Amino acid sequence: MIISGAFKFRGASNAIFSLDDEQASKGVVTHSSGNHAAALALAAKLRGIPAYIVIPKNAPKCKVDNVRRYGGQIIWCEANMQSREETANKVLRETGAVLVHPYNDARIISGQGTLSLEFLDQVPELDTLIVPISGGGLISGVVIGAKSIKPGVRVVAAEPKGADDAAQSKALGRIITLAQTNTIADGLRASLGDLTWPIVRDLVDDIITVEDKEIVEAMRYCYEILKVAIEPSGAIGLAAVLSDSFKQNPAWIDSRNIGIVLSGGNVDLNVLWESLKK
Repeated sequence: MIISGAFKFRGASNAIFSLDDEQASKGVVTHSSGNHAAALALAAKLRGIPAYIVIPKNAPKCKVDNVRRYGGQIIWCEANMQSREETANKVLRETGAVLVHPYNDARIISGQGTLSLEFLDQVPELDTLIVPISGGGLISGVVIGAKSIKPGVRVVAAEPKGADDAAQSKALGRIITLAQTNTIADGLRASLGDLTWPIVRDLVDDIITVEDKEIVEAMRYCYEILKVAIEPSGAIGLAAVLSDSFKQNPAWIDSRNIGIVLSGGNVDLNVLWESLKK
């Protein structure tokens, strides 16, 4: 059984298995705080090639453990994008490996898009899809796939208020990057890329932002009612649908068949317990 604990395995697998043998022989490199890192390590293991994973020092322990479990070679960096990219470039020069960006990569976007194909195959009457947004790889794939099959379907992004660069970008019509973020959703702290931004700008119908306390309540609902283990970044879609921003918005009053992406079960339980106490 193959378990990576997040949707990221879709894109990682597509990227890894689309490499020709010569490219693959030198392995792959990426920078990631967690789920993409583990997914790429697992996909590389399945193909039998090296995976060099640049991870910031503040990454959740449970996600770092997954990378080790799947055989990824960890290279530490500081907890900022400049350090991540500089360290990854250094590894690229030393190894000749192929860079697989966590989200700003067409192979990743295509792989994530398979999610919308499954949604609409299983529930053709879906009228609205709610998808987490960070760097935009997931929602870019989902919105392209969904609207190519069903042009009238609405695709809405869900984002933490403490990391709302996508919502600000959408409102202002240009990419906004935040100097710092403050959210429990550690997987939703990235900024949009030059590939994902035009897709989000032109095709995503709206972006709903929610507070961390709403995310924690959605996690509680998943655990207590759905019996699903989920991390904050994965619960944000449910938090958005349960929020007043969604329920009281006349634009969504006719949404009757709603698909919510719940993906990411790699939760740091120590952080979770502390959040539930607040």
